Formats: sequence, structure tokens, C-alpha cells
Amino acid sequence: MTSPTAQLLKPDRLWSRQEVLSERCPVPREPGIYAWYFRNVPSVPTEGCVTYGEMALLYAGIAPMAPTRNWRPPSSRRGLFHRIRDHFQRNADCSTLRLTLGCLLSQTLSISLRRVGSGRQLTFASGEHVLSEWMDLNAFVIWIVHPEPWALEDELIRMVSLPLNLDRNGAHPFHAALSAIRPDAKERARCLPVLRGPELVKEVAGVILP
Repeated sequence: MTSPTAQLLKPDRLWSRQEVLSERCPVPREPGIYAWYFRNVPSVPTEGCVTYGEMALLYAGIAPMAPTRNWRPPSSRRGLFHRIRDHFQRNADCSTLRLTLGCLLSQTLSISLRRVGSGRQLTFASGEHVLSEWMDLNAFVIWIVHPEPWALEDELIRMVSLPLNLDRNGAHPFHAALSAIRPDAKERARCLPVLRGPELVKEVAGVILP
């Protein structure tokens, strides 16, 4: 029997940021797993990665998160619709994927992680808009609905190279490098003044429009 993850590895099509954030958003609200294909992310090894045209599959995620070890339901029941849109339009404090991409693209996009508002949140401040513009051109997503997406995520990590996944992916050759990049960016941010102001506070609390 063909695994459901085959639909992620050989998609009929991919969806762009503009499509996902449109009024006719095609993303369902059910639980499921999603896969992100990118045109180019500097310094990320793509050898052995699944490809779709000129793009490479670099990251996969699930919504909602897996149950705890005592099998209590996840604390959040937010499905694919909310999670994928978060990655496309929120900020690095709300999205692990945005945090990773922003750290990797820091020099390319001239953005940097900063403490904002109260100082407890770390985002790319006005650079979040720059990152969103980059995602408009370079980030595409595909998903499948599944009642227990965490089981499929484990399978996918075992099957293919996913260099931007950290959790349960410690054997990947890029894991050590990526594990150092994000803490380094956070430490630099903590050494800089906190950015405050009405626009920054609004950005942290809200969303970044297409």
C-alpha cells in the first residue's frame, strides 16, 4: 500500500503564499502534515533532497502538535489552515520555520533577530516584511489531511532528507550547524537594545499582510 506521504513527495502542484493568504484559501482546517519546498536557501545542503522542478523539499511540519507522552490531547487543536498561514504571515516568535529561515537569510536579506516590545519576544522586527517578500518568491507548500500527523512526520523524517527539521532529526548532517545558528542569533539579539514603539508592538501582536 502506498504511504500517504507519497503525496508530499510527488505533488501534483504546490501552493504559494499569495494563494494561501487569499480569501479563497485552499488549506483545510483539519489536522494534517505539510511539506515546504524552496527555490534557494543559502548554506542549506540540498544533496539527496526531494525536488519539484527547481525547488527542494527542506522542511515538514504537523498541525496540531503530537499528544504528550501520557497521550493527553494536544494543548492546541489548530489545524493546517492556521499553522500554514502562521508560517506565511506571522513572525519568528510565532513560527519556528520563520525563525530558521530568517537566521539563515540574515546576511542575504540584511535582517537580524531583535528583542521587541516588552523584550520577551524575539522577531526580525521590520525585517519580517522582508522575509515575507522572500517567501512570496521562494517558499511553496503542500499538505495532506491526516488524523494523526505525528506518525507521518516520523515516517517522513526517516525516509527523506529534511535539512531544516531539528526535532527527531539529529542524524541529519546539517543538524549540528542549524542547531548552532539559531541560538547564536538569539544571543546576539539579547545583547542589543530592545526595539519599542507602536508599530513594532502592533507587528508582534498581529499579522503581516500579503
